[in-house]
Amino acid sequence: MSATDNMTDNTADLLIENALVVATVDDSRRELKGGWVAITNGLVSGVGSSLDPKPATREKLDATDCLVTPGLVNTHHHMYQNLTRAYPPMTDKPLFGWLQSLYPLWRAIDEEAVYVSAYVGLAELALSGCTTSTDHLYLHPHGAGDLLTAEIRAAQELGMRFHPTRGSMSLSQKDGGLPPDDVVSDDDEILAASQLAVERHHDRSFGAMVRVALAPCSPFSVTEELMVRSAELAEKLDVRLHTHFAENAEDDDFSIATFGCRPMEYLERTGWCSDRTWVAHCVMPNHDEVHRLGAAGIGVAHCPSSNMILASGISPVVDLRAAGVKVGLGVDGSSSADSASMWLEARQAMLLAKLRNGASAGTARMSLEIATRGGAGCLGREGEIGEISVGSVGDVAVWSLTGPSFAGAIADPVEAWLRCGPASAKHTVVHGRVVVRDGQLTHPALDDMLKSHHSISSRIQQLS
Repeated sequence: MSATDNMTDNTADLLIENALVVATVDDSRRELKGGWVAITNGLVSGVGSSLDPKPATREKLDATDCLVTPGLVNTHHHMYQNLTRAYPPMTDKPLFGWLQSLYPLWRAIDEEAVYVSAYVGLAELALSGCTTSTDHLYLHPHGAGDLLTAEIRAAQELGMRFHPTRGSMSLSQKDGGLPPDDVVSDDDEILAASQLAVERHHDRSFGAMVRVALAPCSPFSVTEELMVRSAELAEKLDVRLHTHFAENAEDDDFSIATFGCRPMEYLERTGWCSDRTWVAHCVMPNHDEVHRLGAAGIGVAHCPSSNMILASGISPVVDLRAAGVKVGLGVDGSSSADSASMWLEARQAMLLAKLRNGASAGTARMSLEIATRGGAGCLGREGEIGEISVGSVGDVAVWSLTGPSFAGAIADPVEAWLRCGPASAKHTVVHGRVVVRDGQLTHPALDDMLKSHHSISSRIQQLS
């Protein structure tokens, strides 16, 4: 494959040009100086360097003094949690106490709250160069309405590529779990709602903007039967599976006390050890379990900021990748990570890899791969998202490398991008459509949404 690859000789819809470097993160990891990217009908139709002829185009996006990368892929989030950011009673608690402090507030979410919080969360992600996001919506209070459809509507309005998961909780406090009774549901009810969500929203086509996965919340909030039946249903419907896994020492202790085994064995015995599964956090696997995860083809959503804020530990990302695990990046819920910035999480991942495995282990290119190709692997969309190559989707982030923060950082634009920030995207393009232009969201409703968000947040936090 040459530096210039064109699907068609026709005029492109969008040409991103004059980049310092286009970091394609393709199979060859090409980095093209003076690069450009052409997008036609939502897909990349050409990519080249300053030496390659550019196609005619209907619209141009200037990338002078910029690094161009694939759009970043967020593989774990709880968007409704941005309604309770930095909530004081839970800022000094580890996972279990943190959750139990917040369940009483979160039981007040409804369709409006989920729609507005998803809009704000996705807008924040887009501003940080994210083009595809998951959401683990596991909280469905009785009478709250169709929450999954509400957040899908927000993503469609913004033009973001979205992988919501139909999450669930079925093990309440009275049965030995963590959540209160009024936010859990019966297993049969959950499975019926999960199948309906897939039938209503899941798009299997190449370049799909919405895909749905099944996502029982965690071992301490669902029954073992629901884990087993969810895996069976995912196989039947051919969709992906997601859950929290080995998040901290409390999680490990709960699994041993309740199921008589470590989380890895629990995953295996419930039928979740397959390449349709990706798990969140994965902080506590031992050496043997790391290799078992890799052999099973499981993906891991690495959530560095959340893991640090909750004192959960440092996920062995370098070891997981070496074992063949598909490691992606997740901002996690905005009540634990608080900032939904994919750029920030990429930087944290780089720094923690250095801290755990040595200075040479964590590089900007490693983090870029995790934030792009790794995320594509978690979501089962390799070759489709997470890279810039002809035929992949037209999801691109453009990063300005100018100003005081980048003074002197002229030798390596990729390292400069992650070491010298803080950085947000100058332009974010999803399926060939400009979602962020010159650092501003192009959809006009953000100010009104922020006002609504403040009102809803005040109600939920009982401050109004």
